Amino acid sequence: MFSILVGIGAGLVSALLFAVAVKGSLLAVALSVLPSVPILIVALGWTHWAGLIAALVGGLALTIAFKFAAGAIFVVGWGLPAWWLAYLALLGRARPDGSVEWYPIGHLLLWVALTVAVVTVLGAVAIGGGDYALYREAGRRVFEAFIRLQTGTSADAPLPLIRGIAAEDVVEGIVFALPAVVASSLALVLVLNLWLAGKTVAVSQRLLRPWPFLPGAAMPPLAIALFLGSIAAAFIPGFVGLAGLAAFGGLSMAFAVQGLALVHDTTRGRPARGALLAATYFLTIFIGQVAWPVLALAGIADAAFGLRKRLSSGPGPHST
Repeated sequence: MFSILVGIGAGLVSALLFAVAVKGSLLAVALSVLPSVPILIVALGWTHWAGLIAALVGGLALTIAFKFAAGAIFVVGWGLPAWWLAYLALLGRARPDGSVEWYPIGHLLLWVALTVAVVTVLGAVAIGGGDYALYREAGRRVFEAFIRLQTGTSADAPLPLIRGIAAEDVVEGIVFALPAVVASSLALVLVLNLWLAGKTVAVSQRLLRPWPFLPGAAMPPLAIALFLGSIAAAFIPGFVGLAGLAAFGGLSMAFAVQGLALVHDTTRGRPARGALLAATYFLTIFIGQVAWPVLALAGIADAAFGLRKRLSSGPGPHST
């Protein structure tokens, strides 16, 4: 009963964090990326059932306060993904010696990528009502309106050139790449939310599994096959290509996170570790358009060739 009450409370908090985005302030935008944190906290600290209750209660509260679409977006985009990832994180099986083998963090990272890809595809299908052409048209209208607003161009005037490129071509490029951008952004947000929720529960000593060795996070070889498959699928027209782009974006960010774990793992015990980590985080925050692709390439190389085994020379695992 207590878990049910905790789940209900977490669901209401999550719904509030989701709804506050309509305020439009900088603080509201910052809080709007955290609606899955309360769900993850109760799922990791009580049971995944409490997390599921939180996801459903949050969706119901938003449906009552606003409309069904708001509740559905919350449940599909934030609630169920948070519950699913917490459920996986708590999976474990007994070893012959009596210890527990917990679900590997690398496998969880792969599921983050796949989950955000599914969410991105479902969002695109909903926008277009199941029609890919309508989805593309809706995207074009939004970005054309944004360009007109930024350039002060009236609705009946042709769009101006953007750095010498026809605005129509720029809009088409943005609409094409949008699924990859959305999926990669969602993947990063979910990873950060997972870490924040896990740390919060661990500090309160309610985490239902031991804190994992995060620098050791490495996705299975299947991730490489899926990544290559997503690139091939991206060239197929329609929602299949969109799904390929979404998977590409989610897996790219997951590989970037693995690349960051690689840096943490292979610099253990080295004299310049602090400076290397500080430089890495500085670049990812302020020059992300360069740093994240490099980290993704490092993560891909690690998954394909086992880079950390070749480069690591530090002490054994510790709680980082």
